[in-house]
Amino acid sequence: MKAVKRAPAFATGTAGAVPARPRLVRRDRLHGFLLRYGRDRAAVCGAAAIATVLLAGLMAPLLGLPAPNAAVDTMRMAPPGTPGFVLGADEEGRNILSRLVWGGRISLLVGTVPTAMAALLGLLIGLPSAYTGGVFEIIVMRVMDILFAFPMVLLAVAVAGILGPGIVNQVIAIAIVLIPYTTRVVRNAVVIERQREYIEAARALGAGMWRIVALHLLPNVIGPLIVYATSMLGLMIVAGSGLSFLGLGVQPPTPDWGTMVASGKNVVQIAPHVAAIPGVVIMAVAVAFGYVGDGLRDAFTGG
Repeated sequence: MKAVKRAPAFATGTAGAVPARPRLVRRDRLHGFLLRYGRDRAAVCGAAAIATVLLAGLMAPLLGLPAPNAAVDTMRMAPPGTPGFVLGADEEGRNILSRLVWGGRISLLVGTVPTAMAALLGLLIGLPSAYTGGVFEIIVMRVMDILFAFPMVLLAVAVAGILGPGIVNQVIAIAIVLIPYTTRVVRNAVVIERQREYIEAARALGAGMWRIVALHLLPNVIGPLIVYATSMLGLMIVAGSGLSFLGLGVQPPTPDWGTMVASGKNVVQIAPHVAAIPGVVIMAVAVAFGYVGDGLRDAFTGG
């Protein structure tokens, strides 16, 4: 009896079809990643807190809150728990809860956009320089070392002072400050990966530099960069709020957590809640991002 030869499980009869097994492997890896992350309760709570703040900001027009700049003279510095003012009112009689929700949109924007910009620029600078090495890498890293010589907050204040106040200049200043850190993370990851056997095998098969960088190095560098960027998001929100506090970022009366703290400092002895509540929110969100970053690190490394 003639034996029937079976086709491979992944064959579909069409050229270039995607094998089923690698797709299942990717699905299993994602499932394992989610399981590892889910075991970290602090990371899950941090992600839930950030999601709550983000959703509240996105749905601010639908929540039925008073306008963030609407002032009620008779309710100036009203304490938390006042009817219609759950978290109280500021020195001008504006609803603190409403300003927190609307201000969260800007504060998260000021933290996430420059972090994403710095991560992208860190990839574009760090990947090719670290892979090629030599004089190019030395020049790039010496420039980064010059920026490292300045404290992060001081450099952000200096750049924002030169560019002038405003949300766009605030974002640019924070991105410039973060670029050396993301570049160093990418560079260190590439230096480790470029010594691996699979890179030598790709070179032996004739793969060019950009093919190796895009197809082999980038997938292995993106994980550590995402973990680092997520961990830095909280600090960047604090830095953005600090610039707004100093008058170098978002300008009043636009609601922003930093400007809320700045206006509340003038009445801190009479109504401490005006500055304390946005300050606590800034701290809580920064800590939440830190927990999320730790959870991502452990999930990526299988810890």
